[in-house]
Amino acid sequence: AALAAAVLPQWRQSSYAGDAIITAVGLHEGLWMSCAAQSTGQVQCRLHDSLLSLEVHIQTSRALMVISLLLGFFGIIVSVVGMKCTKVGEEDPVTKSRIAVAGGVLFVLSGLCTLAAVSLYATQVTYEFFRESTIPINARYEFGSALFVGWGAASLSMLGGSLLCCSCPAKERRGQQYHRQSQPSTAREYV
Repeated sequence: AALAAAVLPQWRQSSYAGDAIITAVGLHEGLWMSCAAQSTGQVQCRLHDSLLSLEVHIQTSRALMVISLLLGFFGIIVSVVGMKCTKVGEEDPVTKSRIAVAGGVLFVLSGLCTLAAVSLYATQVTYEFFRESTIPINARYEFGSALFVGWGAASLSMLGGSLLCCSCPAKERRGQQYHRQSQPSTAREYV
C-alpha cells in the first residue's frame, strides 16, 4: 500500500467546491507527475521537470516515501528470517525472536516515515486551500486518494510492526526450564 501511495499521481486533486465549474478538466498531482483528466475520459500525464525546481514539501515527501519503502523492504527480509517456521538463520528460538523484533522495529519506522510524508503533504494542501488568495475556490486543490492510501499503509505498517515487536522473548526462559527439569520428582522421594 505504501508503494501504491508513492507512485499514484492523486496526492492532490482539483477542488469541485464553489458555485461554478470553470473547466471540464480534473487536475491531479503526485510526487512524481501531474495529470489532467478531461471529461471525455482522456488522461494526460507529465513527469515533474526537475528535482531542484520542485517545492520543498514535495522533495521531503519523496525522500520520506523512498526511505519508507526501503525500510519496509528490509523489514520484510528481516522478519522472514526471524520467523519460527523458516530454517534461515539461527536455530536458537531466542535469537530468532530477537530478529523478528528487529523486523518489527523496521516496519514501525517505515510506517512513521509514510505517516510523516503523507501528513506533511496534506498539511501543505490544507494551507494552500485556506490561504487568502485571488484564486477561486474551485481552482484550488484538495486531498487526493493517494493520501488516504498512505494513511492506511502507515497504520497497517505500524500495527504489524508493533505485533512483531510483541514477540520479544522473556528473559532467562532457558534457565527456568533447566531449573524445573533438574528438580527431583516428589514421587521418587517417597519411594
